[in-house]
This record gives sequence, C-alpha cells and structure tokens, in this order.
Amino acid sequence: MTTTMRRAAHWHRPLMVFVSAMAVLAVGCAIGVLADERVLTGVPIWLKPLKFTVSFVLYGTTLAWMLSLLPRRSRVAERAATVVVAMGVVEMVVIVGQVLRGTTSHYNETTLVNAVLWRVMGAAIMVLFAAHLVIGVVVLRQRIADRVGRYAVGLGLGLTLLGMAVAVPMTLPTQAPGVEGIAGAHSVGVSDGGPGLPLVGWSTTGGDLRIGHFVGMHALQALPLLAILLRRFAGRLDERTQARLLVVAGGAYGAVTLLVTWQALRGQPLLRPDALTLAVAAALVAATVTAAGVVVARPRPAARHIRRPLVTPNRTA
Repeated sequence: MTTTMRRAAHWHRPLMVFVSAMAVLAVGCAIGVLADERVLTGVPIWLKPLKFTVSFVLYGTTLAWMLSLLPRRSRVAERAATVVVAMGVVEMVVIVGQVLRGTTSHYNETTLVNAVLWRVMGAAIMVLFAAHLVIGVVVLRQRIADRVGRYAVGLGLGLTLLGMAVAVPMTLPTQAPGVEGIAGAHSVGVSDGGPGLPLVGWSTTGGDLRIGHFVGMHALQALPLLAILLRRFAGRLDERTQARLLVVAGGAYGAVTLLVTWQALRGQPLLRPDALTLAVAAALVAATVTAAGVVVARPRPAARHIRRPLVTPNRTA
C-alpha cells in the first residue's frame, strides 16, 4: 500500500491535485448533508455536490493511473487530462456556488444568471467529453504490453464515453415539458424530485436517465477491476483467453448501459421493468454466459502460459 501511494504521488500532477481537492470537498459536502437542513428537489441540498465530488475522485484517480501505464509519455494525453481537470473545476464551482445560493445548477434557466451558469456547465461537459476522447485515442495508439490490461483500459475508456453520451437526453427541453425555466430533467414520465432510491435518488415512479450515465461512467473502474480479478483467480487461463473474456464482459457492460437507458426512456423505474425489458435482459444474460462459455471451452495451446502482473508501467508518469 505504501509503495502504491508513493507511485500515485508521481502520477499526472494536475489530476492528483484535483482528486485531493475533491476528497476534501467531499468531506465538507458530507458535513453539509448532515448539518444543513435545506432540501432541494426532494433531497438534502448538499447531496448533489457530494455525489459529484466522490465521482470526480474515482474518475480522476483512475484516469491518472491509466496514464501512468503508458509505455511512452504522451504530452497530448497529459494536456488533455489537464483540460479534464479545468472543466471539472468549472463544473464544481457552478454546482457548489448554486448550492450556496440555494438553487439548482442543472437545467436551471429561471433567471439570466442561472441560465448562463447552466450553459457554462454544458459547455464544460462537452469539452471534458472531447478531452476524454483524446485520451482514449492516445491510449489505444500506444501498445501496452499486457494484453488483458490493454483491453481493460481501452474498453473502460470507451464505455465511459458511452456513459457520458447517454446523458445527452437529460439536457433536452422535452424532458421537462411545460415547466417554465427548466431545460431538461433526469426523470422520464414524472417530475424530478419525486420518490427515489436511497442515496442515489433514482426515481421509483418513472424512468431515470442517471442510471445509464452512472453505469457507463463506472466502466472506467469496473473493467480494470475485472482484469485484476481474472489475473488473481483465473490464473489457469492463458492471457489470450482472459483477454477474450474481458471483451465479452465489455460488450455485456455496454449492452447493460444501453438497456437501462432504453428502459428509462420508456418511463420505467429500474426496479419495475416490464415483460419486454425482462426478456431483453434475459437474452443478454444468456448471450453473455454462452459467449464466455465458448471462450473458456475453446482449445488453447499448451505450455505457453506466462503470468504477468496487470499492466506494470514502464516509466514514471
């Protein structure tokens, strides 16, 4: 653990400074949730910035780690990561600033100031998306030695882009028809701020587009974690088989992201799917299990089994 922390200190500095600041801010927001009695859209007013700070801690740390794995230093990727930091700062300044003003940050066009801040946030998100795409392209162009790790990083970055993309419908004015000053919504079929699941707040009475966004965004952590687990518990499988299993898992993960987004767009709560949604989910599970079984059962060349740690960096970031 100490060695890992020492290595982390040498990862992309702007990202790690940003992660540290978000960790401190998360503590402050958690205190706000407990100490501030104000409620906004049906939840404690400090809950949104708390969720965003935790998300940025996970996102920034994972991104910095991935950059440290590149066999050659890329100034393009590092500059793109710095842009990610700058856009994250812009987004958090608006979110926290609006909480301090006692109003919402997202979709709020009730006044000129609120409309400008919302549009600034929207622009920052689009720039962050573009910067993340640049990082993904750079990572895919560099050949990371460990095949399993290479697929984990590439799929994680790509599916995170999908997670960002499925959030686009939330920004459409049609998501909040007839509500003056609101330019979009999380919920489909019901108004934002209604009954929701504990902590995450996802609607229990209608569709919620945040679910697909959440699932897709956390592919950045889920796929590398799966690669580590494969290395740890499936050591009898050769590297090619592990890589193929990771591809199957990545395909299934992307399909789940699209499935829960499709479910939300049809106005269905996550825990109350209709027969069609259940049928598609069952088909997806069957296809995934079948594909994984085919990969594992496929004949493998004997002898050549070299066990390597997951993506050991060849240079100091």
